[in-house]
Amino acid sequence: MTTTTVQNQSKTTNATPAKPQKKYGKIVLTLHNCLLPESAFKETPSQADGLDIETETDLRILGCEMIQTAGILLKLPQVAMATGQMYLQRFYYSKSFVRYPMETTAMGSIYLASKVEEKPCRIRDVINVFHHIKQVRAQKTISPLIVDQNYIELKNQVIKAERRILKELGFCVHVKHPHKLIVVYLQVLQYEKNKQLMQMAWNYMNDALRTDVFMRFPPETIACACIYLTARKIGLPLPNNPSWYLLFKVTEEDIRVVCVKILQLYKRPKVNPEELDSKVDALKKIYQANKYMQAQKEREAKIEEKKAESPTASTSKDSKRDSKKDKSPKTPPLSSKYHSSHKKRERRSRSPYDRKREYSNKRHKSRSRDREVDRSRERRSDDKRSRVSSRKYDDYDRSKPRDRDDKRKH
Repeated sequence: MTTTTVQNQSKTTNATPAKPQKKYGKIVLTLHNCLLPESAFKETPSQADGLDIETETDLRILGCEMIQTAGILLKLPQVAMATGQMYLQRFYYSKSFVRYPMETTAMGSIYLASKVEEKPCRIRDVINVFHHIKQVRAQKTISPLIVDQNYIELKNQVIKAERRILKELGFCVHVKHPHKLIVVYLQVLQYEKNKQLMQMAWNYMNDALRTDVFMRFPPETIACACIYLTARKIGLPLPNNPSWYLLFKVTEEDIRVVCVKILQLYKRPKVNPEELDSKVDALKKIYQANKYMQAQKEREAKIEEKKAESPTASTSKDSKRDSKKDKSPKTPPLSSKYHSSHKKRERRSRSPYDRKREYSNKRHKSRSRDREVDRSRERRSDDKRSRVSSRKYDDYDRSKPRDRDDKRKH
C-alpha cells in the first residue's frame, strides 16, 4: 500500500505543472536599503553646487541639533528625534543644501517623524518651537510668532518639505534604531545593572546621529561600537576569548571606524549659524544666476530653431499664394462688418457659479418682462373701462335735457 501511494503522489506531482512566480516591480523595500553606497559619500549634491565638505558637515550637525532641541521642547520620544535626524541626513545625500533650505527641511523631517513614530504634533507647534530656538540662539527678546502672510507661506513650505522628503526616500520611512539593541546586548553580557555603562553608551549613540555613521553601517555595528567606546572610557573589561562582538556578527574594523567618527565629532569647533547662512546665500545667488542664464540660452536656441525652420515654410507659402493670385482675378477686400459677423465666438470655460448666476439673471429678466406685460394689459383694460363709462355718462347727459325740454313744451 505504501508503494502505491508513493507512486500516486509522484504521478500527481508530475501531472500538475509548477505555478509561475508573479513578477512585481523592481523596488525592494528592506532595512538594508537604508545604507548608502560609498559612491554617495565621495561627491554629494551640495559639493557639486560648490559647497565645501566642512560647511556641509556643519550644516548637517546644526540641523540635527535643531531637531533634537525641538523634539525636547515638543516632548517627543527620543526615537522620534532620532528618526527625524536620519531623514535629514538621508535627504541631503540626494539633494543640495544650496537648493533646499536646511531649516524648513528640518521642520518637515521632525513633523514626518512624529507621525511615523505615532506621536503626531501640529505644524503650528513645530514652527513656533523653531522660531523660539532661533530667538534664543541669537540672544533676542523672546516674542511670539505673528500669524500673517509670512506664517502661511512658511507653513506651506513645511508641508512641501515633508512631501519632498517622502518622495526622495521612496516612502521607505521605516528606521531600525540601536536603542533597544544596546539594552539587549548589555543583558547578554550581564551588564544591564551597570547604569553608567548603559547611560554613556546611550549618549554616544545619540551623538552619533549627527554623523554619517547611520548611513554607512547597520544598527548592530553602531550599538556594539557605543558599548566598546564606553567600556574603554570607563575602563571596564569585556570578554576577549572569543571577542564579545563576534556573537553579534560584527567585525572589529567596523567598530573602530564608528568610534573614530564619533570622537571626531567632539573635536570640531562650535557651529556659527550666521556664517553658514552667508555662505549658503552666496552660493544660492550664483546658482540662481546660472539657472537664469541657462534658461535664457535655451530660449535663444528655441528661437533660432524656429527661425531656421521658418524660411522654408515661408517660401512654400509665398509660392502657393503667388500661384493663386495668378489664377484668380483680383477681388475687392471684404468689409469689416463681414469679418466681424463671421468671426467665431470663442467659448469661455465658465464655472457652475457663473452659469447659475446667468440663469438667475435670465429668469429675473423674464419675470420682469412678464410683470411689464401684465401691467400693460391692466392699463389697457382700465383705459377701455374708463372709455366705456365715459361714453355711457355722456349719453345719459345728452338724453336728460331733451326730456326737460319736452316737459316744458307740454
